[in-house]
Amino acid sequence: MCGITGWVSYSRNLSSEQETIDDMTETMAYRGPDDRGTWTSGPVALGHRRLAVIDLPGGRQPMTLDTPDGPLTLVYSGETYNFEELREELAGRGHRFTTGSDTEVVLHGYQEWGPAVAGRLNGMYAFAVWDGRERKLVMIRDRMGIKPLYYYPTDDGVLFGSEPKAILANPLARREVALDGLRELFAFVKTPGQAVWEGMREVEPGTVVTVDPNGLRTHTYWTLETRPHTDSQDESVAQVRALLDDIVRRQLVADVPRSTLLSGGLDSSVITALAARQLGEAGETLRSFTVDFVGQTDNFTASELRGTPDTPFARDMARAAGTNHHDIVLDSGRFADPEVRSQTIRARDIPMGLVDLDPSLYMLFKGVRQHSTVVLSGESADEVFGGYRQFFDPRAREADTFPWLMKFAEQAGDDGDILTADAVRALDLDRFVRDSYRSAVSGLQRLDGESDFEFTMRRMCYLHLTRFVRTLLDRKDRVSMAVGLEVRVPFCDHRLVEYVYNTPWSMKSFDGREKSLLREATADVLPRSVYDRVKSPYPSTQDLGYTEALKRHVQDILAKPSHQVFDLVSRDWAERVVKTDTRRISLSARCGLDRTLDLALWMDMYQPTLTLS
Repeated sequence: MCGITGWVSYSRNLSSEQETIDDMTETMAYRGPDDRGTWTSGPVALGHRRLAVIDLPGGRQPMTLDTPDGPLTLVYSGETYNFEELREELAGRGHRFTTGSDTEVVLHGYQEWGPAVAGRLNGMYAFAVWDGRERKLVMIRDRMGIKPLYYYPTDDGVLFGSEPKAILANPLARREVALDGLRELFAFVKTPGQAVWEGMREVEPGTVVTVDPNGLRTHTYWTLETRPHTDSQDESVAQVRALLDDIVRRQLVADVPRSTLLSGGLDSSVITALAARQLGEAGETLRSFTVDFVGQTDNFTASELRGTPDTPFARDMARAAGTNHHDIVLDSGRFADPEVRSQTIRARDIPMGLVDLDPSLYMLFKGVRQHSTVVLSGESADEVFGGYRQFFDPRAREADTFPWLMKFAEQAGDDGDILTADAVRALDLDRFVRDSYRSAVSGLQRLDGESDFEFTMRRMCYLHLTRFVRTLLDRKDRVSMAVGLEVRVPFCDHRLVEYVYNTPWSMKSFDGREKSLLREATADVLPRSVYDRVKSPYPSTQDLGYTEALKRHVQDILAKPSHQVFDLVSRDWAERVVKTDTRRISLSARCGLDRTLDLALWMDMYQPTLTLS
């Protein structure tokens, strides 16, 4: 894991712009606390911050490979899990290596295969190669979009970075957010390529972006394709288990201690059980971490959304797997602190408004980082195996919109009440969502002979895997890297995604439960309590003191009549909610308070120009 950035300008010599590339690089110091490096040559300047995970002394970047026709220089973020096999193949083709890092393997792979190296990589990665042979920059992102990569075309080249803040540190980048960017913030719909900031783009998952003196072009090397599934149910269960065993084995490779995030749910328990077994065979003990809130387990109140607390199930799993287990217990008063909120917003560069989940995730990762550098997570299993409640809701299945939006509206309401009338008219979110949905399903392929029901469920899975999961993966990366923690996501291995996506829904839920295929494939390593547990999402605090703190902080903003946030948020709404008895504030209103604070702090920090026309 690392942070990468760069600048290509074909009309100037960037050797005189060292200060600017230093500024761009240092915005991501927390992504790479172990080392830094920059490289300039004529029209290109590259920067890198390193989190050392594999070959601690040998993986310094930018990394250059001299060729007879010009240098190849790489800045790379992420992990390539099959680098040892690729190194062996490349060595057989005459390549010679001086380090044990996966970075050097990727660089030699580019020399051998060019941009087609992307199709040979198994991992999570975002990297850029300056190809001095052809004076071009090649940017490549992993298939699922696990690692972020943004770019900003200029009149004579491009700016790029792992995070928008690196690009925004360059004077050429404008800090402007127009209507389409604002719609991304309020609609909970991820548009491929959209980076919120005007003029900035995101390298789409599975995509190569090439910049040369003639301009910019893109090439897609991987998409989620519809294919026939011929395995029986038993064969499918066996194949899922075989894939998971291999994926976890690959993702445990590191030269630093490894651990898992363990909620006590099916997904994280599967990863923990398999990782503990594999490390145990090597005589090592896995660490596991669970998040809880002060007093919440003892005073837990069941709701429709969360029926059980995580901690008892996590401890059952930890005992069964024999892990060295830690509870990270958070004080909700602490993550209501504006400073923690500011750190979270700065990590993401945008105010996504995921209520208390972002600051609590930040504090969880900060606690884990005190013990570990690499953790494996159960993230994305719900998208791959169909675990969310909307997969089992007939209304969501048949809705002519993104299925998760219906569940969001039921659980927390929408943002319509908090926005000013002018903002509601300008954003026109209903039209935006309709257009986005039509665009999203346009790439869906139907299998010959597929029943209407199976095609409906394929559409549900497709939307979650190509839209919804990308928001969660970005959140996971940005918040974890804000504390220098590498989070690996085994369920996003493209081989597993492709296989399970094309497995019929009748097999994915053969016993009528969510994620039946995953549960059956790993039944032998799970305690009965975890095997039988009904899905529960990432925990949210039930402490009324958190809501009280939100009210106080919004009241402070209301004391600033000219604050920019009231260009979007209704002052009347905010005044009404802060006067409401805390016990009577709905989840929707609490979410609105959170969103107001996120927007206000983001505006204070980034000073964006908002264009509402």
